[in-house]
Amino acid sequence: MKTFKKELKALKKQLSEPKRLTIKASKGSASNGNTPTHAEEEAFSFADAMQGVTPLSQDKVEPDKQVELFKKSQQVKGKHLKHSKQLAASFDFSDMYQAALPEEGPMRFCQKGESTHVLKQLRRGDYSPEMTLDLHGLTREMAKAELAALIHTARKELVDCVCVMHGFGQGVLKAALPHYLVQHPHVRAFHQAPLEYGGQAALLVLIDIPLQNTKR
Repeated sequence: MKTFKKELKALKKQLSEPKRLTIKASKGSASNGNTPTHAEEEAFSFADAMQGVTPLSQDKVEPDKQVELFKKSQQVKGKHLKHSKQLAASFDFSDMYQAALPEEGPMRFCQKGESTHVLKQLRRGDYSPEMTLDLHGLTREMAKAELAALIHTARKELVDCVCVMHGFGQGVLKAALPHYLVQHPHVRAFHQAPLEYGGQAALLVLIDIPLQNTKR
């Protein structure tokens, strides 16, 4: 039994010897200022892990010059298209032009070559306006610009009947509007609106839309 205890103590001593050597070695390196920092350990670990790895080649791609030129041309084209639309929507109405319009009865007009039957249709409300323009509070110049834009948009959207509300007020726009409409080549006819669309304060206008896309 005594022999066994001696052998056990000797084994414990042998096992504890490497730990002592390790502690002494670490103390010695600390005293010499050679303790590796945390950053150095990470750098060493990363460099060691990256050994044998092939670096990636440059992955940036220069933009195709043809694509850039195409985009610029499209931008210029878009600007020209917008400008052409603005020109198409602008019509130079004259304040000096005075058309021969009826002095009695409801305000009405029919272009030459157009059947007068359309005036009856407008009066009866057979045409329902799909667009309405309210000119209340606008000056003559503003009203002319809005009216030209309305006719242009109606033709573009294939709308053949619109309602223009001039109101009463001092009667300036009410008197000028029919003379403006007569001047426009795409106005087929107009008539004082039925009560449900404004009566004496509005006009129903029949627009000449492209034949190939005529809805009626």
